[in-house]
Amino acid sequence: MAFYPLQIAGLVLGFLGMVGTLATTLLPQWRLSAFVGSNIIVFERLWEGLWMNCIRQARVRLQCKFYSSLLALPPVLETARALMCVAVALSLIALLIGICGMKQVQCTGSNERAKAYLLGTSGVLFILTGIFVLIPVSWTANIIIRDFYNPAVHIGQKRELGVALFLGWASAAVLFIGGGLLCGFCCCNRKKQRYRYPVPGHCVPHTDKRRNVTMPSNTSTSYV
Repeated sequence: MAFYPLQIAGLVLGFLGMVGTLATTLLPQWRLSAFVGSNIIVFERLWEGLWMNCIRQARVRLQCKFYSSLLALPPVLETARALMCVAVALSLIALLIGICGMKQVQCTGSNERAKAYLLGTSGVLFILTGIFVLIPVSWTANIIIRDFYNPAVHIGQKRELGVALFLGWASAAVLFIGGGLLCGFCCCNRKKQRYRYPVPGHCVPHTDKRRNVTMPSNTSTSYV
């Protein structure tokens, strides 16, 4: 099967995107406390994530606490949780399907067309995973920026963009690139299968060119 390095690059990027998606889901640094106003000395740092919030005080170790209630969470947080969980599941399924479509794996025998379709499906799922990651990350960032510049929001309630959001954007970009490589491989393989056998040209009637042979004429001999 041609373009084998393209498969490896697509699956490696998909795996990195899956790891980044999982890390983005678990990290608590989605929202960070903003240091604005006339406060110069900072005594504590607040982190808010999808599953917990953490407080780091001066000269005290980090203390984290999981959210006690699931139904009392804001709708934005509940939606972000659901989308990120779906993204993690989709990335894992896409990686498994892509591994089954590799040349060395004999899940589909030696059928190159089936392997190409598996890799194409894996690429589509990776792209879909990137979309699921991009929606909650961008939505949360938009809310943080909107509240930061809103004068009606108290200074203590203002937040900044956390590391998890940047990691989510990077993971979405990696997933898009990996999925695009796998989809491109699938398209190239289909074109290769289509043009493997050339289209026969117009049938030219066979002309039988016979050689003109001059036969010697029979001469009659008269005997007296």
